[in-house]
Amino acid sequence: MKNFFKFLKSKTFLIQLGLAAVAVLVLVFVTLQWLKSTTNHGEFVEVPDFSKMSVSEMRSAVEEAGLRYQVLDSSEYNPDYPRFSILEQNPPAGNKVKSNRKIYFTVNPSGYKKVSVPDIIQVTRRNAESMLRAVGLDVERVTYKDELGKDMVYNMKHKGKYIKPGDRLPKTSKIELICGNGTIPGSARVQADSN
Repeated sequence: MKNFFKFLKSKTFLIQLGLAAVAVLVLVFVTLQWLKSTTNHGEFVEVPDFSKMSVSEMRSAVEEAGLRYQVLDSSEYNPDYPRFSILEQNPPAGNKVKSNRKIYFTVNPSGYKKVSVPDIIQVTRRNAESMLRAVGLDVERVTYKDELGKDMVYNMKHKGKYIKPGDRLPKTSKIELICGNGTIPGSARVQADSN
């Protein structure tokens, strides 16, 4: 043990320790210089605003800025933006990023996705409206005809054409409900009287 402490105080050990420290400092300095040159330290590109650009416009703007891109699917159609235009980008516009950084885009689809018309025949108007709203359809108007079931749905129309449960319509489509007004139809009265 005495020899070990004596060795720690020796000139040979101190020279070796000094050389090791210099080697570590040189290695750290060289590594930092290499990182600075390969990562373009201090050099940034400002991310442009791509919102409402078409996909082809976005591609040329991304290349011009020295960036890369990846298009993500969009599940919800936004009517405030043109079809197939940029809805969102990550990182947002104005951020400073390294050149060749990948920008992620969400694109507006061509329209609303289609939903199935629920079976609301022989359902009350109030329940039918709730069922339609639940799948993303709207009631445009309610038309009444002579049928015994007051406020009972007998038929549905979309853009003037009759539709049936299970038909697929774009989300937010307007449906016309044809409901009974609570009176017995004339043809039913005539048949009942003749019996």
